[in-house]
Amino acid sequence: MKDFKSGRHENEGSYKCFIPSLINKDWQIDNMEVMNLLSKADRMIGRLDMYSEQIPNIDLFISMHVAKEALQSSIIEGTNTNMEEALLPEEDVPLDKRDDWNEVQNYIQAMNESIKKLDSIPLSCRLIRETHGILMQGVRGEHKMPGEFRKSQNWIGGSNINDAIFVPPVHTAVPDLMGDLEKFIHNDKVMLPDLLKIALIHYQFETIHPFLDGNGRTGRLLITLYLVEKRILKRPILYLSDYLENHRNAYYSSIMKVRENDDIDGWFKFFLTGIIETADKGVNTFATILKLEKEYEETIKQMGSKSANALKVLTELYNYPYVNASKVAKITDMTISSAYNLIGELEKRGILKEVTGGKRGRRYSLYKYLDIFTGRIDSKAN
Repeated sequence: MKDFKSGRHENEGSYKCFIPSLINKDWQIDNMEVMNLLSKADRMIGRLDMYSEQIPNIDLFISMHVAKEALQSSIIEGTNTNMEEALLPEEDVPLDKRDDWNEVQNYIQAMNESIKKLDSIPLSCRLIRETHGILMQGVRGEHKMPGEFRKSQNWIGGSNINDAIFVPPVHTAVPDLMGDLEKFIHNDKVMLPDLLKIALIHYQFETIHPFLDGNGRTGRLLITLYLVEKRILKRPILYLSDYLENHRNAYYSSIMKVRENDDIDGWFKFFLTGIIETADKGVNTFATILKLEKEYEETIKQMGSKSANALKVLTELYNYPYVNASKVAKITDMTISSAYNLIGELEKRGILKEVTGGKRGRRYSLYKYLDIFTGRIDSKAN
């Protein structure tokens, strides 16, 4: 990007912090490799958005995508959990995993509530602070000013500020820097394409690091919120955390090269490659889900008088892929005995699988559907 200067280091006595340059101005792109990737990314985003309109019950599938995004974003921050644990009710989560589980649930809540708030609140410092407040409620970091910009210095990496990998701007600069970022989000006179604009916004947010904790999760949420608010996506169906986790070292390295060498083009290339790969993966996931859904429907049609109740259970399982006999009874208004008979039929036909291994408190999963989101089924192979 022509004439890009990332910022400057400023002496704060015993350490130096980095003050990023303001970004609310027009920019010119002069790198053809970036433009080529941008063209591919635009096409893939459009394909994903179009594909999502063909998915029946899209909200059910989005809920699973959000759960996977929440898990991957939290893993980047050091949580130790998996998809199966993240989907458990709290009472079934081991005590030593509750903190990690709560962080994932907060991310899911923050994403869902922030998307809803976009109907009444623009993507702004206010919405970013409110989103952060939800992320940090009742988890590690809950005492570090959730929902408020920091009033003290923070740093990234190292045991203390003197050997830190990166020291963000002094806290007194945060309000003006975030104000500039907010103006840039809504400056329609800026001709920078939206995918490059959100790439620059994400970089700038992570560089400002406006909160004492939870900046990474908030910054990744910001990407999806921007894509939805600008109607690049009609629904929140693209999440980059899986890509960023799989390329974690390159992610951090790309951002640091911007700060140290003004290499914004390198960051754009990394970000756009992530958009392309993630959108392509999303299309393949939707295709695999549609194929599996048709297989399930064909199987259920062969269940005769049990088909109607089996379909009710299946629809519920798309939203939450675990069930027990009590829940089946409630969904279908059947007795527990009849519910077990229906579960047995669904097991026999390869739709459900018992996952507890016990004789009591049995729980069953829609395992093939769950495997799509955990990676045990490769969507590209379908």
